[in-house]
Amino acid sequence: MSQRTLQLVVQYDGEAFAGWQRQPSQRTVQGALEHALSRLMQVHVPAIGAGRTDAGVHALGQSVSVTVPLKWDPSSLRRALNGVLPRDIRCAAAHEMTSEFHARYSAAARQYRYLVGTDESAASPFRYNREWALCRTPSYTLLASEAAAVVGEHGFRGFAVKGTAPDTDDHCSTVLRCEWEVRPGGLALVVSASRFLHHMVRFLVGTMVEVGLGRREPGTVRALLSANDNRGVSPPAPACGLYLERVVYPAHLYLAASPSVAA
Repeated sequence: MSQRTLQLVVQYDGEAFAGWQRQPSQRTVQGALEHALSRLMQVHVPAIGAGRTDAGVHALGQSVSVTVPLKWDPSSLRRALNGVLPRDIRCAAAHEMTSEFHARYSAAARQYRYLVGTDESAASPFRYNREWALCRTPSYTLLASEAAAVVGEHGFRGFAVKGTAPDTDDHCSTVLRCEWEVRPGGLALVVSASRFLHHMVRFLVGTMVEVGLGRREPGTVRALLSANDNRGVSPPAPACGLYLERVVYPAHLYLAASPSVAA
C-alpha cells in the first residue's frame, strides 16, 4: 500500500502524563497519540517525537513523524485525530514531508520556553501548574547576564543528569538563543539549541534564578559550563513551567512550502 510521511505538530498539557515516551503501565503522550492513530488506521502506527519531554512538561509545538496510508492527507488526518484524541492533546498542524524526514534526527534546532511567576497570583489554582510559582522577583540584570553566557557552543555536563549520555559523549550543544523576557505576572526564559540534555533547561533556570535572588555568585553559570559533572548545579526548576515551544527543520524536507515558523 502506498504511504506518505507526515509531520504532526502536537500540543499537550503534560500534567496528567508520565512524560512523552510510551510506557506499559502509565499514561504517556506517545501512548495516547498512538492509540488514537491506531483507532483511525486499524493498525499500530508508531509516533516518533522530536524530544522526550518529562512528566509534567508541556508542549506548544512537539513535532511527531508518522507514516500513514496515502488516503490520509495532512488536513484530513489532523481533523480526524482531533476528533479522537483526549482533551489534553491536540494536533495543531500537519505537513507532508519527504520520506527521509525523522522528527528527532532531522531537527536543526529545538526551542523551549520556561515560565516563572513572580507575582503573588502565580500561586493561584489557575497558574501554579503552568509555571514556577516563585512569587518573588529575581534581578533581571543578573538573570540576563547569566543567560548570555550560555549562547554558543559549550559542554553541558554541569547542567545534565548524570548518565543522560554515554561518558564518551562530549555533552556539547550549540545554543542559538538564551534570553529572559518580561511577561505579565512574571518572566520567561527562551532557549533554542541544536541539542538538549536531560533536565538541561530546568537546571539552567534553577541556577539562574538562585543567582538572580542573590543566593549564588554572579558568573555561576559560566563556571559550571566548564564543570565535568553536575555536582555544583542548583536544584532543577519544577517541570510544570517548561514548554517545548517549537522544532525547526530544513526547508527541503517539506513537500509543500515550509511553514513560516517551523514547528
